[in-house]
Amino acid sequence: MNFSNSDKAIYLQIADRICDEIISGKYKDDDRIPSVREYAVLLEVNTNTVVKAYDHLSREEVIYNKRGLGFFVTPGAKDHIIQFRREEFMRQTLPEVFRQMKMLGIGIEEVVNKFNA
Repeated sequence: MNFSNSDKAIYLQIADRICDEIISGKYKDDDRIPSVREYAVLLEVNTNTVVKAYDHLSREEVIYNKRGLGFFVTPGAKDHIIQFRREEFMRQTLPEVFRQMKMLGIGIEEVVNKFNA
């Protein structure tokens, strides 16, 4: 996996990837996710980086640890992730989109038509 295309820390990119996998349905409530070692091998990164990502997701209550069994998806994590990302989109991405639209003279009708095409 190529992590160099983002200013975001690698462990956060890994956390985002796991969240994407939860949203897509690859992992459901209470499903076991790959171990730190398995995920590190899959992504060809240091295990410490994956540990940091899993710690972050644990703090955010997206995953939880069953001692000796591994990490599992917290029930309701998908809805939690979607809600967080919606708020982030509305707060960060949308204002920039609107700014660009205004600057380029793109009306909302044009965007709606393109979206519905």
